[in-house]
Amino acid sequence: MSNSPLLDHLLELRKRLLRGVLIVLVVFLALAAFANDLYSAVAAPMLASLPQGSSMIATDVATPFFTPFKLALVAAIVLSAPLLLWQVWAFIAPGLYRREKRLVLPLMLSSTLLFYAGIAFAYFIVLPLALNFLAGAAPEGVQVATDIARYLDFVLAIFLAFGIAFETPVAIILLCWSGVTSVQALRQKRPYVIVGAFVVGMFLTPPDVISQTLLAIPMWLLFELGVVIAGLYQRPQPNAEQD
Repeated sequence: MSNSPLLDHLLELRKRLLRGVLIVLVVFLALAAFANDLYSAVAAPMLASLPQGSSMIATDVATPFFTPFKLALVAAIVLSAPLLLWQVWAFIAPGLYRREKRLVLPLMLSSTLLFYAGIAFAYFIVLPLALNFLAGAAPEGVQVATDIARYLDFVLAIFLAFGIAFETPVAIILLCWSGVTSVQALRQKRPYVIVGAFVVGMFLTPPDVISQTLLAIPMWLLFELGVVIAGLYQRPQPNAEQD
């Protein structure tokens, strides 16, 4: 047994990190055999928006081989998120108070579900509309032929943007619970939040009104949801008669 608490924490952290890497590696190996199928599913919205007879292209020799595996690795990390968060929970839980445990665990679970919901919203709603708009905006005489690697980077950026945007309720709850702000203050700043949602949508999405609006409106609605839930979790104000 070690007498150093710091060393014990470092050893525990190393164990959790190694387990996390092993989890991702196992999931990646399971998905690697279906890498091309995964890419075909992700490319479906783009292929549906292209003119009849068009197809995607690969501008580099190794791109057709490495791009599907890159997608498989990203998918492995995303699908492993619940198990990775469980490793994080197992590491930090011993140092939390009972009240903090009752708050943190539901937030970790809900943040995972919200991230998945953001990706699903982007794939089923945002991508078809945005890609149809962008493909139709090409000047006359210009043939749209998207590189598969650049398209994957574009899709992953969209998924990440919407996944993070859907974490808005969790961020609001944490800010109110920690005392950084309050539900009343957020309600008073609602007009600025709405404007800020559209500004964030402008920076995180492609330069088209459709995808910007489809990101800004859910962010605003999720802000309202976070304010409602934060009212239940907001840390009570200190009282002189209480400890």
